Amino acid sequence: MPPKKRNSAATQMKELKPGAESSSPDKKESPELSVKKHRDKDAEFVTLSKSLHVTDLVCDGAWKLWKTVQEAMDEVTDSHKRLWGTCLFVTVIEMDVACFTLTQVLKAVSLNVKEFMGLARKLDVNLDTISTKVNSALTRLEKKYDVMLALYQRFEKTCKKIFVLTSDGKERETMRTCWTMFLLAKGRALQMEDDLVISFQLLLCTLELFIKRCSPDLLQPLYKSAISKVQSPPTRTSRRNQSKAKFRPPEPEVDVQLLETLCKENECNAEEVKNVYQTSFSDFLNSLDTSKSPDFPQVKDIDQQYEEHYLKSRDIDGRLFFDGDETVHAPKVEISQLERTPKKNLPDEDAGLIPPQTPIRAAMTSIQLLRGDLISSGDQPSTVLATYFKNCTVDPTQDVLKRLETLGQMFSQRFGQAVGPRCVVYGRQRFTLGVRLYYKVMEAMLKSEEQRLSVQNFSKLLNDSTFHKSLLACALEVVMSTYGESSFKNGGYNQGGGDAAETNVCFPWILDVFSLAAFDFYKVIESFIKAEPTLSRDIVKHLETCENLIMERIAWRTGSPLFELLKQEHEIGVAEQVETPASFSQPLQHNHTAADLYLSPMRPGSRVLPPGSPATPSSQTSTQATSQTPRHPKSNSLSLFYKKLYRLAYTRLKMLCSYLLTSHPELEPIIWTLFQHTLQHEYELMRDRHLDQLMMSAMYAICKVKSVDLRFKTIVTAYKNMPNTSQETFKHVLITEGHYDSIIIFYNQVFMQKLKTNILQYASTRPPTLSPIPQIPRSPYKFPNSPLRVPGSNNVYISPLKSTRMSPGMMTPRSRMLVSIGESFGPSNRFQKINQMVNSSDRSFKRTLDLGSAPKPLKRLRFDVDGQDEADGSKSGADSTLIQRLAEMSSTRSRMKEDAESRKE
Repeated sequence: MPPKKRNSAATQMKELKPGAESSSPDKKESPELSVKKHRDKDAEFVTLSKSLHVTDLVCDGAWKLWKTVQEAMDEVTDSHKRLWGTCLFVTVIEMDVACFTLTQVLKAVSLNVKEFMGLARKLDVNLDTISTKVNSALTRLEKKYDVMLALYQRFEKTCKKIFVLTSDGKERETMRTCWTMFLLAKGRALQMEDDLVISFQLLLCTLELFIKRCSPDLLQPLYKSAISKVQSPPTRTSRRNQSKAKFRPPEPEVDVQLLETLCKENECNAEEVKNVYQTSFSDFLNSLDTSKSPDFPQVKDIDQQYEEHYLKSRDIDGRLFFDGDETVHAPKVEISQLERTPKKNLPDEDAGLIPPQTPIRAAMTSIQLLRGDLISSGDQPSTVLATYFKNCTVDPTQDVLKRLETLGQMFSQRFGQAVGPRCVVYGRQRFTLGVRLYYKVMEAMLKSEEQRLSVQNFSKLLNDSTFHKSLLACALEVVMSTYGESSFKNGGYNQGGGDAAETNVCFPWILDVFSLAAFDFYKVIESFIKAEPTLSRDIVKHLETCENLIMERIAWRTGSPLFELLKQEHEIGVAEQVETPASFSQPLQHNHTAADLYLSPMRPGSRVLPPGSPATPSSQTSTQATSQTPRHPKSNSLSLFYKKLYRLAYTRLKMLCSYLLTSHPELEPIIWTLFQHTLQHEYELMRDRHLDQLMMSAMYAICKVKSVDLRFKTIVTAYKNMPNTSQETFKHVLITEGHYDSIIIFYNQVFMQKLKTNILQYASTRPPTLSPIPQIPRSPYKFPNSPLRVPGSNNVYISPLKSTRMSPGMMTPRSRMLVSIGESFGPSNRFQKINQMVNSSDRSFKRTLDLGSAPKPLKRLRFDVDGQDEADGSKSGADSTLIQRLAEMSSTRSRMKEDAESRKE
């Protein structure tokens, strides 16, 4: 029998959540907190709740959550007031009611943003109280804060170059109004306020407006001279029309010379900023309430309008950055990270001229390099590509152009819906760059195929719409990742569903826009990377992450063509499975290209063959008649997918075993055998589920039959420390259609029921034959531009210069001395420093990741029962057993991270 679920904090929140009509004040529920109703609670807690204007229902919910926190924590190290504030915030998010802003609660409990985020997640680490909804809200706020912090730091540095210091502080007043207006513009123009690039472009537009309107005495010489001498005078509405219509400010005139100066100084594309000015920024200026004053909006007007926006959004008051308020104070560690950029090989006195690699500078550099690589690529097929099209039996040219026109409109509209109301034009810009990259990579692919196959007619491939959509989608994913709009940092993976998904263009958003199956998209990724050697390491890693997400989850959604292929393969018989275990130990090397995968399983000219007959060349026609049941050629796309899937699965299992089972190394191959068997023979268990759900279930099952004391909550605790994991993986598992529950319920009701006979075989004297261990490559992709270690040396690396446009100051490695052959090297003592580095045995140059002390195990999980927390209902073991497991995990974590770093290098 499955265990009964405990009434956890998350469940309590659902029970307390008011209906739609309850979120607004009514006769029954007074919006004002009644102190008399809360005499059972701590007086200071009630006082805090009243100061934040919460309702009685919120107060009750937060207090119940606090009592759960108290029970679960061995020792409450943080102040009660800070934890109360966190509980109130979590409750408000769960109930979806508007009581206070994030800034208001931070000020009430004296916390800054980062401290608050850490405290909220600490609650989740200890007792599993943070739901997916709350976690998403925390992630969104944290990402918005990071973007706002990066923007303000750049704003402050830029203003020092623009304005002169005055004794009366007039420049500070101007700067404050400028910053407030920018915050208001960003809030109104962008739905996706964490878009760093468009936000920065809006900031430059705001600076342009203030520079040309402020007194010349406040400007530095560069910007004073940059203002155009002749500007179009502002037009006014005639007196006759003033009485007929409300005054609207005129369309603002852009000072092109000034804007270009700003863009040049900030390494930003001027054309893109002009488009932002003429669309989003102009629309924002027209929306300003100028009924009180026809002149340029005054400080109070801007401040009041932003105050209204901030209170409506209920998050961070961005004005506090300008005030240096403690609640938005940047941690010192983050500031120091900005100074890690290597300095160009200049004389010592000039070395400080290279600016630090801030988030904005990194984004601008990436965009600059991408646009530079596509300068020679046009918006139309090149002569070479056009020739390939004409050589086809059926010329695909018109279909390609029509498809691009349709998809371009679709992409731009959906991009505008996600990012902001006037952002369709930015979608067109991204699409234009994507098309150029699409043509460039397609041409490179075809040249490679021509060399490989000695043919020029690629009619079947070039008339395959799925191939074209996949290639274009991959190009657009590269563009959006370069612009930072599709990023997996700070949990950017688009889970789908909810309001957040509508303002999130992170992968797999592009697949939804193009109605493209993830399994089809995966086929192009590796060939795309090989065909475009100028892709940066970050972009390659991004595409590799997309591929992993497809294999571990997205390709297994209902409706995926993967299931039909698997069904066909399994109808053939066990002898011709997608990937035989005997090939696991072979390196992941293959000659399959995108052409092979999109034409798989039927290659041009191939015919259905009877069993046992020799294969015929694809250029010949088999005339052999047969009465036997025909069989289809093996699917190249499915075979390669499973090869990569097995290697990904084993890599993740090996990491989890290193955290938990170092004292039982003999269990790893047994767990892998069950895991691999499940993926190969019970693949339906993956439908609408996650690869890691099967991995954790297999580990628990084998430990159970081998009498090893390893509990699910220990597995989950260790799993949360693995990279690229989400709490939704173990909290939200499909049980039956439309019904989700925790992973322990999945194990009891689904996994164990399906595999019980197979699992019990491992306890017998004749267990199943172990599956071979896959050979894990360092990376399935080569990084030709990555630094290579000089043989015989631990500290010397060489790297080819990627581009003549790139300054050595922008190159990697970032933590070591950089030498660019052929350039002036500076004083001779620099050679002495190199000698010291080469001869030194000091490993201080080696990058390490300090994960700190081992986390405490989850005190309560949603699937726990009173006194019982396991699938078989057994009592919890002694605490020492759990502590021992966690100690094993802590002792091996550093070693695993070092191994990971060595593989990267």
